Amino acid sequence: MAGSKRQQKFSRLIQKEISQIFQLEFSGDFMGTLVTITDVSMSPDLGLARIYVSIFPINKTDAVLDHINTNKGKVRGRLGRTLGKEIRVVPELAFFADHTSETAARMDALIDSLEIPEEPEDSETDQ
Repeated sequence: MAGSKRQQKFSRLIQKEISQIFQLEFSGDFMGTLVTITDVSMSPDLGLARIYVSIFPINKTDAVLDHINTNKGKVRGRLGRTLGKEIRVVPELAFFADHTSETAARMDALIDSLEIPEEPEDSETDQ
């Protein structure tokens, strides 16, 4: 997480609040998927929040992300009502799929498929 301390603090606050909004108010809209807010990145002027979402199972990622983007106005409105006295302006929200876990799984599979020969025993180590 890069940026100033203010951006980082604001990012954590937005991540916590949107996670709660999703859990309490929108969980039934996610078509039986597990939706996790993995990261929030704030613009320097705090006017835009880039929100990274991990969705499981991954085959429903596009449908759930489309649903979230369709309803981001409702999410932003709820965020404004929740944080209204703590912040001056509610940032614009931009949701993105977080493919970190998929990339990690592919890398693990590649590493597991490598044929790495055993290291030969060196007979000279007994000296």
